[in-house]
This record gives sequence, structure tokens and C-alpha cells, in this order.
Amino acid sequence: MAEVKLVNISKTYKEGTLAVKDANCIINDKEFAVLVGPSGCGKTTALRMIAGLEEITSGTLTIGGKKINDLPPSKRKISMVFQNYALYPHMTAYENMAFGLKIQGTPKLEIKERVMEAAKILNITEILQKKPGKMSGGQRQRIAIGRAIVRKPDVFLFDEPLSNLDAKLRGQMRIELSKLHRKLQATIIYVTHDQVEAMTLADKIVVMNKGEIMQIASPMEVFQNPENKFVAEFIGSPKMNFITGKILSQGDQLIFKQAGFQVELSGVRFKKLNEFKGREVELGFRSEDVHASPTALSHFFTMEVLVVARELLGNEKLIYADFKGQDIVARFRSEYEEKMNETVKFFVNTQKIYLFDKASGQRIN
Repeated sequence: MAEVKLVNISKTYKEGTLAVKDANCIINDKEFAVLVGPSGCGKTTALRMIAGLEEITSGTLTIGGKKINDLPPSKRKISMVFQNYALYPHMTAYENMAFGLKIQGTPKLEIKERVMEAAKILNITEILQKKPGKMSGGQRQRIAIGRAIVRKPDVFLFDEPLSNLDAKLRGQMRIELSKLHRKLQATIIYVTHDQVEAMTLADKIVVMNKGEIMQIASPMEVFQNPENKFVAEFIGSPKMNFITGKILSQGDQLIFKQAGFQVELSGVRFKKLNEFKGREVELGFRSEDVHASPTALSHFFTMEVLVVARELLGNEKLIYADFKGQDIVARFRSEYEEKMNETVKFFVNTQKIYLFDKASGQRIN
């Protein structure tokens, strides 16, 4: 089994920078796990510690139940695909894929069998005699992946492998990587800052921020049940809308209130809401839960907003608005006729709102 387990893994550099703090995560055998987060969040450092390219300051790393903290990269049974492909420009595709096996002393016949097998999986047989300078970005990416496949590792590591490709090719390669995972039935750990890649590819998403793991869950669980404001804001496009206010009592009911605006919370199930009476919170809702009309909703609250911009996306459009100085985004059908620089009403589904503690950012359940 190629289960990867991080137990209280931390990385502190000599100058005192804490890059990863107490990371705990289990990546199951044959699972496709994606580490996602903004630049500088520690995801690549975590990947490099798994690869053996960064020393672990504290904690325990195991692969297949064996502690590997002190094993050199060559002994870890992992293969890594880098962001810049790291191909030898003077070698053909075949030679690039075969090089690691040649260094290990693998017999020539076995090298040929492994390279041809990987080339067939990746549909690159016809370019094996080309050098990297004569290849497209997508072809170079496939060669880098093929070089990883021929080693037959227990774990594949990918460090933002699609970031150098154009948008169309990135979309195609996401599909290819998903197919490849099903073919290889391998454990894959993949780093990206692109949440679309994360949501598309992952069995499990590990969201990171400032060196810490914010949430570990399936893509839909992370999207539908974010544990904190950071996850709610980072996962989803466009990002979740937020309004700042307080939880107050009104008779025997609790309400969310901002100056001149309130939302009744009696019909919404928040078990711990009483603990936050009198405290500042943030009310969150996604763009798809905003409606132009209340007729289809039994539970909604109304917002008067100033329309400031729109973005046409084919069969739908994003409407950007200002609500008391806070930015709001709504997703409507393209037929919606926006009234630019005018005040209009938005209707928000109360059953789809989230509440977050303003101080800690943690979600209120």
C-alpha cells in the first residue's frame, strides 16, 4: 500500500521562517489528493518534504507505513513532475524518459519496454525521437509525466505541472491527468493554486493557508461545507459574498443586523447561534444563491444594491454590485437585463447562507 501519512509535520528555515506548521494528513492508497492554496501558503514546501528535497524540521512522514524522514529521495519510491518539466534539451524524448532507469542500471530491454509502455499510455509514441525544443508545451509535459511513469513509483508528486500551459491546453491536460490516474491506479499528490484544477482532479482536497491546513475533504464537501471563512472565500468562482454585522435578539428570535438591514434567522438551523449573540459575524452566500425575483423562493431576504459592472459568460452573466460599501456578485441567466449604475433588488436564498465568526473566521454551525 502507498498510503502517505503526515503527522505534525513542520518546516522552519534557518532564518526563522515557518513554512509549514503541524501538518496532519492521510492520503490513502490510490487516492488523488490535491494541495491547494494561494502562493506562499506552504503547499510546495509540503510536497518537497514528501519528495525528500526539503528536510523535515519536526514530525513524522510515512509511506506505506514506513517512516521515511531520513531516506534520500532516490530511496523513497516516488516520482516528481516539476513545474518547468526539467527535461534535458540535448536528449530525445525517449532518452529523457529512459535516463533515470539507465542511471539505475536497468537492463536495456526492460528500459525499452517501460518507455514504450508509458509512451502508449500517454499517446506520445510518434514523438519519442524529438528533442524538447521541437515539442509543444503539452508534449513536453507528457514526456515529463512519462519519465515519472517508467520508474513505477509508489507515489507520484506533481508540482503545478500545468501552470506554463495556455488555458485551452490546461483544460485538456486536466482531463488527461484524470484518465491517467484511473489507468495507473496510483497514489498522486498534486500541488496547485488553481481551484478549478483542484475541484476537477481531486478525490481529496487539502486547503492550505499561511503554512497551515485549513480543511481536508472531498471537493464537494469543501465547497458546500467550508470549515472557515478562508476556505469559503478561496473555493468557488466567483468567491463567496460576505456581509459584516451582528447577531442580536428581536423578541424571542435571533437576527443578523447591519445598519438599516437585517436578516431573520428563525428559519435557519444554526445550533450554536446563541453563543454569538452581541458578537460581530460575517454572513456569507454564493453568487448562484442570489435571485432576480423572489417568486421561486419560500425563504429569502432582500438587498437593495447598486449595479456597477457585469461579465457576460455565454449562457449566464455575473452582475457586480455595491451593498453599503461591500462588493456583491450575483450569477444570473444571460437574459437578465442589468440596470447599470442603478439601484435594484437582489433576493438571497436564506436556506443557503453561512455564518462565520468575525474574530476567528470559523464557521458557525
